[in-house]
Amino acid sequence: MRFEHRISSVLVSLGLGSFALGIGQTATAQPAIAPSIEGSYRLVSRELADGTKQQPPDVVGLITFSHGYRNFNIYWHDAKGKRFSISYIATYKFTGQEYSEKSVYMMVNDEIGGKGLSYDLSGPSGTSKVTVSGARISFQYPNYGEPAVVFEGKTFTATRPGVFVDHWEKVK
Repeated sequence: MRFEHRISSVLVSLGLGSFALGIGQTATAQPAIAPSIEGSYRLVSRELADGTKQQPPDVVGLITFSHGYRNFNIYWHDAKGKRFSISYIATYKFTGQEYSEKSVYMMVNDEIGGKGLSYDLSGPSGTSKVTVSGARISFQYPNYGEPAVVFEGKTFTATRPGVFVDHWEKVK
């Protein structure tokens, strides 16, 4: 009888100990995984303010965020066949609370506006606040009046109110 009582006591103690360890592990906060925008994204479509929807080859774009660098290229043409393109390189830092960027190189070809080719190596920099809500990450690009962006999973949108909404998808 005494032996059975000891076995029961040991089993109860082991069970309570395991239960307590389980509670301790559950109550311990897991470190939050920092949100990320890293990767390459291709432009899938553009919605213009008048409701027109454009897709490649009328509008083509690729953007990559990798190891602190952003490389952005986009091209479109108007109804008359005049072209507009941007090629942009910048360094960036994304913390989940702030997005900061320093321009390295900006080239714009603006046939639509009649301005032709221009280069900017002046290196402006800026910072904007990041909002994270679940898997949704949003912020405003801080330089050159670029659009506001919202990342959600493997897609993001870039919006310039009254002008366009671009839809991007992650390719890598």
